[in-house]
Amino acid sequence: MTAAGLPDFPMRRSCPLHPPPDYARLRREEPVSRVRLPGGASAWVVARYADVRRILTDPRISADRAKPGYPFLTADAEFLRQVRVFVGMDPPEHGPYRRMFIPEFTTRRVRGLAPDIRKSVHECLDAMAAGPRPADLVTALALPVPTLAISKLLGVPDADYPRFATLTATLMAEPDPELRPQGEAGFRELVGYLSGLVATARRSPGDDLIGRVASTHVESGALSEFQLVFIALLLLFAGYETTANMITLGVVTLLAHPDQLALLHADLSLVPQAVEELLRYLSVAELATCRTAVADLEIGGVRIRAGEGVIPLAASADRDESAFAHPDRFDILRTESRHLAFGHGPHQCLGANLARLELTVVFTELLRRFPTLRLAAPMAEIPFKYDANLFGAYRLPVTW
Repeated sequence: MTAAGLPDFPMRRSCPLHPPPDYARLRREEPVSRVRLPGGASAWVVARYADVRRILTDPRISADRAKPGYPFLTADAEFLRQVRVFVGMDPPEHGPYRRMFIPEFTTRRVRGLAPDIRKSVHECLDAMAAGPRPADLVTALALPVPTLAISKLLGVPDADYPRFATLTATLMAEPDPELRPQGEAGFRELVGYLSGLVATARRSPGDDLIGRVASTHVESGALSEFQLVFIALLLLFAGYETTANMITLGVVTLLAHPDQLALLHADLSLVPQAVEELLRYLSVAELATCRTAVADLEIGGVRIRAGEGVIPLAASADRDESAFAHPDRFDILRTESRHLAFGHGPHQCLGANLARLELTVVFTELLRRFPTLRLAAPMAEIPFKYDANLFGAYRLPVTW
């Protein structure tokens, strides 16, 4: 496949609350079409809901990053070809590894984290109320809550939490070329810290994810220490920045729709329903499901050949008119809940229950505590971030 003359991908958003405008045209005119990736290679993008769901369950479509044609969206991600963890494996190899971690994300296990999450949210809101206005919602709430949730899940000791929080906060800092060396050093320190946590867990396992997995699967030889460290990193990246982005963009979305916000103020029991609509409406991890074809197949009348990259567009699928009535309307009373924000099929996000819990607690308590919350700057002045996989806000000034 040559990439000359193809449209560039990722496509840009004109508004942080909506997918790129090109997605609507793709659904209408070219639901399966070729694009040029940043490195110059080409890949297929799939825009319609039914086709995206099919792609994510088709055994001819691989999540293995080492397969020819896998569509990396940044040059920095190329090293993932060498990393063998279950999120980049296909059945039947994928199943046994995934099953090692499923017990850590059951509804019962996640509910056990609820008291710590609520305590963290209340402490963040107390600090906001006592601090200056405007407050930055990113540093005051959106980053601390998922950091605490992931630290409790992994088994970070309370005494280590300040260090862990500092290390993870650098992951979402506004990019500054002068600070890049410090960021790289911080990443290496984080890897070293998690390596130490795994080594400690092997000697004296705690009642947490790393302790249980290390004592069971690392000790049996089914999983290496390196694999557990890297999976812990993936869980941190997947559960930290995506949730933080959902909190900040969720607040922006609610404030931009005062009629929907009024429904929540009148009845906070609607928050879980609103969370599902926010997940559909925003789809912040829209490009987390890159794939490659391992056999020829046809999607939407288009022939895709083995070795060609495929990018299912979750944000486009979640705005598909054939799947959702008035899909560009934000409606917390919507009854369709088949969104693809957490993916679909064998690689569906393990942390969905945890993300839903965090978002429900955050929005419930935030709206209860600050019923007059509002943006403290025009939308045009908010520093929204766009990269190859996620979008969000670096800062979100709010007042009340």
